[in-house]
Amino acid sequence: MAPRFLKIEDVQEILNVSSQQAYALVRSGDLPAIQVGGRGIWRIEASELESYIERQYAATRERTSQPRSAAES
Repeated sequence: MAPRFLKIEDVQEILNVSSQQAYALVRSGDLPAIQVGGRGIWRIEASELESYIERQYAATRERTSQPRSAAES
């Protein structure tokens, strides 16, 4: 059974981003997470990470389906 919650390090590996980028996603609220324990260690629910990835795919499809203006060409 896959774990319900992932560590920031897991998110870094899955998204192939730096620790700073992973923390920025969490702090901005783009990637919902919780803090657990006395030291406030971040945990990301696996389903939230999958939702984030799907949102990014949708945003990318939206951007790439937009006609480019003459200035962008």
